[in-house]
Amino acid sequence: QTMLEVFKSFEFVFMLHLMNEIFGYTSDLSNALQKRDQDIVNAIDLISLTKQQLLNLREDSGWELFLENVKSFCLKHKIKVPDMDGFYKSALRSNKFFKKVKNLHRFRIDMFLGLIDRQLQELNNRFDEVNTELLVCMASFNPVDSFAAYDKEKLVRLARKFYAKDFTNDELSRLPWQLSMFISHVRKDKRFSNLKNLCELSVLMVETRKNEQYYIVYKLLKLVLTLPVATASVERVFSSMKYVKNSLRNKMGDEYLNNCLVTFVEREFFRQVKDEDVINLFQKGIVKLYCNFLCYL
Repeated sequence: QTMLEVFKSFEFVFMLHLMNEIFGYTSDLSNALQKRDQDIVNAIDLISLTKQQLLNLREDSGWELFLENVKSFCLKHKIKVPDMDGFYKSALRSNKFFKKVKNLHRFRIDMFLGLIDRQLQELNNRFDEVNTELLVCMASFNPVDSFAAYDKEKLVRLARKFYAKDFTNDELSRLPWQLSMFISHVRKDKRFSNLKNLCELSVLMVETRKNEQYYIVYKLLKLVLTLPVATASVERVFSSMKYVKNSLRNKMGDEYLNNCLVTFVEREFFRQVKDEDVINLFQKGIVKLYCNFLCYL
């Protein structure tokens, strides 16, 4: 009965609508960052768009429209709507846990603006000036529309500032010239005119053997492609550890744990492997081991 009363309260409905609103704006960015074939160009666009949408929601017009939607839902389902000029009374806990404030302050300042500000702060912490500059420089490799976003200065800064240890001094000095030759070459080549992302650019460079001709540019491109995938993979592995190394398997060795994590993280790939192939491979290993044992005897 207590839970039912909570579900029927205006506060519960308000928070559900607020979470649904925020997740609606951030879900695309969250899904993009978790993709294995992550497109860094689209990701950097989604970061700025998500921040802007949350800022728009934070404005007075966003609050008024949101509150009207919540009130409309409450009226439809016969849920009592409190007077915003009245004093706040919690449906979940005793009033002694809260300061004596009016409903408007509680719902708008503490809940609505407070939650949006925390979400914005989280985005700003994860994508600070350094990370954003890194992503913006990476986006200069975008091959869409015949490399319309290409910026040689940003790519040179990307190599010298963020990946200086991965290049020799000679490579860093030759990079600006090779970038100029590379962009002139690919813009004249029709095969590079319909590329959609960095992955397709990398594949086509190998197919046309331009990765050998412009090996410094291709090296920088590989670093650009590796960073987001490696970061997402590490996050994915750490998230998976709580399922693999649980209370029943808390003493497994590093090698066994690593093998279990690989099969768990890449389970979509391993589902394609047939049981018969695994059995045959295991039997061949046993036979080989037995033969080696007989030779030893």
